[in-house]
Amino acid sequence: MLPKVIINCAMSADGKIALPTRRQTRISNEKDMIRVHELRNQCDAVLVGIGTVLSDNPKLTVKESYVPNPQQPIRIVLDSKGRIPKDAKVLSPDAPTIVAVSEECEHKIEGAEIIVCGKRQVDIPLLLSILGEKGIGSILVEGGEKVIWSFLRQGLAHEFHVFIGSMVIGGENSPTPAGGEGVIREEDIIPLILNNVERVGDGVLLHYGVEK
Repeated sequence: MLPKVIINCAMSADGKIALPTRRQTRISNEKDMIRVHELRNQCDAVLVGIGTVLSDNPKLTVKESYVPNPQQPIRIVLDSKGRIPKDAKVLSPDAPTIVAVSEECEHKIEGAEIIVCGKRQVDIPLLLSILGEKGIGSILVEGGEKVIWSFLRQGLAHEFHVFIGSMVIGGENSPTPAGGEGVIREEDIIPLILNNVERVGDGVLLHYGVEK
């Protein structure tokens, strides 16, 4: 059985997730940070792409300052070519880590379990099947935008949570939550189901279901 997939991201009021230089900037307020860490604590695994690791170097753990006695989720990185640095924080011993690579990966990666799936790039449906067999029942996808798009485009996500911060970033080149190639035809647009709207501090949290 495939794991339940929850996509979570934060964007500005004009739909941007980072600066035009693609440099990460904090959009979530303190109340939303508590929500994010509680959500991580509730999931079996948290997943990002290698782009997020290279640009932001996240640890992807649950901080005790937000959640007392946290249950650390498994950290998963999609890294087709094996580009993850040896000193990446996601390889720390604070929680187990899985790095999913393609058959073209020629690099050794220490400090993580390696799953080979896909010829030139990671086959996400196959990866989810493998993770399900390992007993992983829920995965929190936190980025980046190409990874989020891949899950949505392939119909692999069940929920989409978006926090909207009270700010404007602007910029034609500023990334948005779903990147990649996008849809070409109107009939290929991915429909969502709005389940809940909640005020979180000075921001707004939208809970969507993803139509199958």
